[in-house]
Amino acid sequence: MEPHYYNVNLNWIKDRKGEISSLELNDTIEVATPPQFPKGIEGIWSPEHLLTAAVNSCFMTTFLSIAENSKLEFSSFNCEAKGKLEQVDGKFIMSEIVLAPVLVLTKEADKERAERILQKSEAACLISNSIKSKITLLTTIKY
Repeated sequence: MEPHYYNVNLNWIKDRKGEISSLELNDTIEVATPPQFPKGIEGIWSPEHLLTAAVNSCFMTTFLSIAENSKLEFSSFNCEAKGKLEQVDGKFIMSEIVLAPVLVLTKEADKERAERILQKSEAACLISNSIKSKITLLTTIKY
């Protein structure tokens, strides 16, 4: 596969706030230092939120592709993600991202196969594979 490039521009607005955009996309996203840091701003997406969201959305899109190729029938998919920021060896890092997908199947007989597909999806997620944070998967499968 040829390399793909994804362009993101950042424009500082004021204080600890900016706006990200891309010529390839229609929407912009306001970003800021999170409130846990000096002069952080509540209620605005932070780099920490965006990293957690990148892992979560990559997991979802990878799952959707693998589930489709595997002909897995389901009626609902939802995934909560929690990113853990901590200080390690004097540096702040996102040390772990916990993914908690809830998958509702149309057939109870697909439960074990669905679990394998969820595990395979996490292992194949290119964003998870691109970062050094630990990724933990806590699955819930219903029918």
